[in-house]
Amino acid sequence: MVFPEINFLAVLVAALVPNIIGALFYGPLFGKAWRNSMSKTEEDMKHKNEAVVYGSALLCSAIIAFFLKITTELVHKDVNDSGELILASHHTFGHGALHAAMIAITFIIPVIVCLGLFHKSTFKNILINSFFWLVCFAIMGGILDAWN
Repeated sequence: MVFPEINFLAVLVAALVPNIIGALFYGPLFGKAWRNSMSKTEEDMKHKNEAVVYGSALLCSAIIAFFLKITTELVHKDVNDSGELILASHHTFGHGALHAAMIAITFIIPVIVCLGLFHKSTFKNILINSFFWLVCFAIMGGILDAWN
């Protein structure tokens, strides 16, 4: 198997995206609507150990970014004139964002919807969480593809 080259600095930067976007998204942009969709207050959402929460989220985001890079590279396969396999023949922000958004739409959002249905989440909660991850995946994919 041909393994794609990984720019680990790009993976690290992409891994920061959900934490940065999440601070805005679940804070001033949609924080009140999100908390209301779960019948929670700001006090209810405070954690005893914020470092563990945000550190764990960053670790999970790094795992997502790493495998998002591998996945998008492997779907960019092409063969040159001499028959050699070429990985990642397209490297643009938009191209990476498109592939990552398609991954979010076909894998991540269905998982969020299924969990939301079984957790008896409101439609608003499912919509907010789905939109958040769609945006994050698109930005992460764009960074990972453009910053080869």
